[in-house]
Amino acid sequence: MTPDLLRDAGTALYGPLWRVPLGNALGVSERTVRRWASGEWPVPSNVWGELRPLLEARSVELASVRRKLPRS
Repeated sequence: MTPDLLRDAGTALYGPLWRVPLGNALGVSERTVRRWASGEWPVPSNVWGELRPLLEARSVELASVRRKLPRS
């Protein structure tokens, strides 16, 4: 996992202030997330497996909201 992909996933999940909520979701500190995102520390390979269900759940949530929007 690259720091760029971690940042993309974090932003997609939680918006521009993604580091704290992502750290909470992964059970690590914001400082750890920042170190991964900066490339100071490598992102552990298990993080991908933890991110996938978070992204899939967000996708389902977004699809549900999208279906409720009126068509114009």
